[in-house]
Amino acid sequence: MQIAETTRLLLSKITVDDAPFILELVNTPGWLKYIGDRNIKTVEAAAEHIENNQVKCYEKHGFGYYKMQVKAESLRTIGTCGLLKRDNLDYVDIGFSMLPEYHGKGYGYEATNEIMKLAKNEFGIKNICAITLPTNKPSINLLEKLGLSYQKTVKPFEDDEELLLFAKDL
Repeated sequence: MQIAETTRLLLSKITVDDAPFILELVNTPGWLKYIGDRNIKTVEAAAEHIENNQVKCYEKHGFGYYKMQVKAESLRTIGTCGLLKRDNLDYVDIGFSMLPEYHGKGYGYEATNEIMKLAKNEFGIKNICAITLPTNKPSINLLEKLGLSYQKTVKPFEDDEELLLFAKDL
């Protein structure tokens, strides 16, 4: 189900039919380096991940992560972008990921900018945050371009790894 359209992209809900793409995305070098290995090694595991995460998030919060599809490339899915309410963060978290060949082409900014509009206008979200590794300079640059500003370091997960927290009032 399509939720938004930008100049170059369609943003739609992720379904179990997207399992082959999710399998590819979560095993890219950038995902593994900056987000971590989710141990998703088969299409079946990717489908289960979608059911247990994206679909449940849509049902519980009305929002979640969405696939990014390039209109000029016959709706090729190139990444994900969206919103996640984590129990251990005060605000709704915005996040994004793309296949490596689409980095640096403005798609991340285009999609996340549209997601922030939806967060404010459709979901009534007043503040958003984002977390990233201190070494993930492309992500930090995008967050700053979107108007999020560094707030503090946090350790939101059991692995005790320090992440940078950025936030913005919408």
